[in-house]
Amino acid sequence: MKFLKILFLSLCLTIAANAQNRIQNIEKAFNNLLNDEQAKHALVSLCILDANTGKTLYAKNEQIGLATASTLKTITAATAFSILGKDFQFQTTLAYTGTITTDGILKGNLIIIGSGDPTLGSWRYQNKENTVLTLWVAAIKAAGIKKIEGAVIGDDRIFGTQTTPEGWVWQDIGNYYGAGTSGLAWRENQFDIHLKPGSSTADEVKIVKTVPATPYVQLVNELKTGAPGTGDRSYAFLPPYSNVAYLRGSWGMGITKKGISVALPDPAFDCAYRLQDTLKRLEISTDQQATTARLMTLNNQVIPSVTQKISTISSPNLSEITYWFLKKSINLYGESLLKTIAIKSGKAGTTSKGVETEVNFWADKGIDRTALNIIDGSGLSPGDRITTSAMASVLFQVQKENWFPYYYKALPEYNGMKIKSGTINDVSAFAGYHTDAAGNKYVVVININNYSGNSINKKLFKVLDELK
Repeated sequence: MKFLKILFLSLCLTIAANAQNRIQNIEKAFNNLLNDEQAKHALVSLCILDANTGKTLYAKNEQIGLATASTLKTITAATAFSILGKDFQFQTTLAYTGTITTDGILKGNLIIIGSGDPTLGSWRYQNKENTVLTLWVAAIKAAGIKKIEGAVIGDDRIFGTQTTPEGWVWQDIGNYYGAGTSGLAWRENQFDIHLKPGSSTADEVKIVKTVPATPYVQLVNELKTGAPGTGDRSYAFLPPYSNVAYLRGSWGMGITKKGISVALPDPAFDCAYRLQDTLKRLEISTDQQATTARLMTLNNQVIPSVTQKISTISSPNLSEITYWFLKKSINLYGESLLKTIAIKSGKAGTTSKGVETEVNFWADKGIDRTALNIIDGSGLSPGDRITTSAMASVLFQVQKENWFPYYYKALPEYNGMKIKSGTINDVSAFAGYHTDAAGNKYVVVININNYSGNSINKKLFKVLDELK
């Protein structure tokens, strides 16, 4: 018995010594990062918690608010799971106004009523564009409609008219990753522009086509042919609700990509336009152009009341949406979820009300609200300021929730760890979890702002490697 006690004491001392050595190694690696030339003018923060107890194992600059980039999505997703529930689904309704005559003439309008579903028509799920259009056509035919003396209306009112958060920058808006929200989103609010570079840098870049065809958007091509190896350095400048897009930058010779993806300026209009175009090809005519609730309000037109609902499409559940949200870092999803949690809490479906709901939720769970200076739901805004301590606290707390397995599964894997990455100009961050070879579990958040040069991630990983 005495021998076993001595053995147990020796084992405890060994574990404690190993833990102490690990912390010392982390501190050394972090100081090496601080002294690196790339971090000369940077702010660097690190917070590591014991995932079982929440005890801080090592932290430095953990109370300084930093731009988060896409690591903010970990908080948005956790808030959405908490408020909406893992089985939450968006509902999109197709209805008609007016009446249908005995010979199949709708004396009224078709109206697509959005609930903010960011996945409608997305290629990632079962309800792809063609699938949705086919379902709608079937519902229209089942209702006995053969001709429409009215229009197809996209009802986008649930999120209001402000599509993009105020903190987003002009270089991002107009590109696919800067696609804003819509009460009636469609194809993840983007379309593609196929491009062909010239044979020399003196040649212009040719626009081959848009996919799908988007004739209502005028493309002003200012792209230059780039030298071989320069790749894609092109940007689209297309404000919300505009019909003129400026393409600027360069498209390199020898590039293998077909083209770029661009944000739809008015997703609700495009959705209504696609349905009307599909009906036209099936010889179900409309005598008015496709429109939206926003445009009707702008033109002082009364939005007619619904007579009959004829189809409802449910989105994938939140667990599946979150999988793609975190795995592929889809900014649109974050902004849509932020507005949706506001609506669920009885507030207006705006970004600011979503932020208010989110901050209040975590403040009620003991996190200092001043450590959560949030502007958007995706982290695309360089104005977001969150401490690594606050983010680590959220990650620690969510482990006890019944939806945590879905949350954890959605986290990407980098450097052998389940961590969400975040990257915007001169910002790189990672946040998530790690289990070492001995089974010890950690919550990890590391963030660097205002670094210089490239390839900083390898140096961040050198710090995190000390947990392995």
